[in-house]
Amino acid sequence: MLTVYKMADLQPKHFLWRMEGDVAVIQLNRPDRKNPLTFESYAELRDTFRNLAYADDVNAVVIASNEGNYCSGGDVHDIIGPLVSMDMKDLLKFTRMTGDLVKAMINCSKPIISAVDGISVGAGAIMAMASDLRIGTPETKTAFLFTRVGLAGCDMGACAILPRIIGQGRAAELLYTGRSMNAEEGYLWGYFNSMSTSEALEADAIRMAQRITAGPNFAHGITKTQLNQEWNMGLEQAIEAEAQAQAICMQTKDFETAYKAFIAKEKPVFEGA
Repeated sequence: MLTVYKMADLQPKHFLWRMEGDVAVIQLNRPDRKNPLTFESYAELRDTFRNLAYADDVNAVVIASNEGNYCSGGDVHDIIGPLVSMDMKDLLKFTRMTGDLVKAMINCSKPIISAVDGISVGAGAIMAMASDLRIGTPETKTAFLFTRVGLAGCDMGACAILPRIIGQGRAAELLYTGRSMNAEEGYLWGYFNSMSTSEALEADAIRMAQRITAGPNFAHGITKTQLNQEWNMGLEQAIEAEAQAQAICMQTKDFETAYKAFIAKEKPVFEGA
């Protein structure tokens, strides 16, 4: 029998974690530095999202801001400084680890909503970008600022994912210049799904997540998988993949539940199975 994997009681060392029903809320917790990432938080986040693929007590994730900021990217002292002294072998280990965080977010099978307030730059912007949905505030400033520190703009999947969200030309501008995308641009360009206030942001994100998790959660995992896998498919492959995916979902109890509720003129109560 497959072991049931639980994560609701997770106690991470390098970020905050709490549950709101079946929604996990993650916050980086260095607000005095605008919540930068460290080697340790990168790795622990990667491992957490990898494990979420097997957890049946978490159905969605909100990555929230903390004290007015989302994430200021890699910590200048804890990460950027040491990278200057590394050889190529260790640098590649690091860049692969950061990319593995994005892969884990994409493959975790849970919808991820980023509640983005204040600063969201560098790897912080990447984490928001790799989420399924994003909510911003008028104070949000997003920058893929890698070229401003002498690096390419192609970090952690940015050249693959960002154009699919805001378009090739707009993504190219941000990745070449490293300039900040303000909140209005982010919303008009489709980067943010909606806007909120700083005060209501986290609650709005949790409410959105809970609205999603009230639905057929097994099917949501299928939707997330198809959204990501179909990037690499032709149209005929995508249609066939969706036919197979939908046939799988038609065998679930949730599909039968929805049918019986429709006949009874009731609202279905989904169980994610």
